Amino acid sequence: MPTLTHLDAAGAANMVDVTDKAATDRAARAEGLVVMNPETLRLIREGDAKKGDVLGTARLAGIMAAKRTHELIPLCHPLLLTKVRVECEPDEALPGIRVTAEVRVQGPTGVEMEALTAVSVACLTVYDMVKAADRGMRVEGIRLLHKSGGRSGVWEASSGREAGA
Repeated sequence: MPTLTHLDAAGAANMVDVTDKAATDRAARAEGLVVMNPETLRLIREGDAKKGDVLGTARLAGIMAAKRTHELIPLCHPLLLTKVRVECEPDEALPGIRVTAEVRVQGPTGVEMEALTAVSVACLTVYDMVKAADRGMRVEGIRLLHKSGGRSGVWEASSGREAGA
């Protein structure tokens, strides 16, 4: 049975000790959706949002958020990230914006929280920038898609278990 790594023997929250963990290449990819009215998506696509470049601003907000995850999530370690990529793509089928983030590091702990934080903040930024046009938007489906590196190896959302297991 898996154990909760952020609890000590007495059940109190604590930061995981990564002192003796090897620094390895680690990566994570996450996604989230902002579902909106088709007219709102048109405003974004045509650049007619009153606050400016919605997708560019959301992309930058996601990158900045990934770098500050340790300031937002109490037990996360500060990491020297080597790559953060956030993409905000219009998706007519939703209709809305599909946000993905990829984060990389060489270190003793993973970057799943950084990828999830990047996606969350990018989605919230899209909402903030066009809420005047569509307060009924929904931020949903925020999830980890992939992680690699460290002792636990590769995990893919499609299987919910280690790759090759």
